Amino acid sequence: MPSPPRTYPALAARLLALPPSCGPARLVAIDGPSGAGKSTFADRLAGVLVGAPVIRSDDFRVPWDADPLTWWEPLRRTVLDPLCAGRPAVLRRYDWHHDLYGPPEEIPPPPVLIIEGVGASWAKSPAAYRIWIDAPRELRRARALDRDGPEHADAWDRWSARESALFAADGTRHRADLVVDGGASFTPHRFR
Repeated sequence: MPSPPRTYPALAARLLALPPSCGPARLVAIDGPSGAGKSTFADRLAGVLVGAPVIRSDDFRVPWDADPLTWWEPLRRTVLDPLCAGRPAVLRRYDWHHDLYGPPEEIPPPPVLIIEGVGASWAKSPAAYRIWIDAPRELRRARALDRDGPEHADAWDRWSARESALFAADGTRHRADLVVDGGASFTPHRFR
């Protein structure tokens, strides 16, 4: 088995060599707990995979008190089903700050599609490659509260418990093709 890639270009090359898993697309699922660094990693990977769309769990309305997989059914219906059939998807991204959906955005079937969020690589994901990112809980909590505001501390703690339960029941981390240390300062070029 080849050693895990540790640069974004090496990872991109590995992904492009995989067989498609959703129509013509190689679905890359970036998963892990809140505040681990999934969004940053996804953006950096997408920068190397020029033209690879990134769809996030945050593009869907998932209340703090909801099941972490609440976003999966709308993702499947509006994005995955059409792309897996080789058709363009249409996504209306949710705007958390204004509590409304944006305009329709057409997503043609890409060579690589990056799905990022809690539950992205769960057992029913048609992922060609699964990436798990984690960091120490206190660091993740600090990042999340810095991002969302300290008034969400109690909600984040309850969310963290629900996502931990999901990961344990699903065995998500053990299914990962690549494990990344989100507590390390991964750069735009390298990760650990």
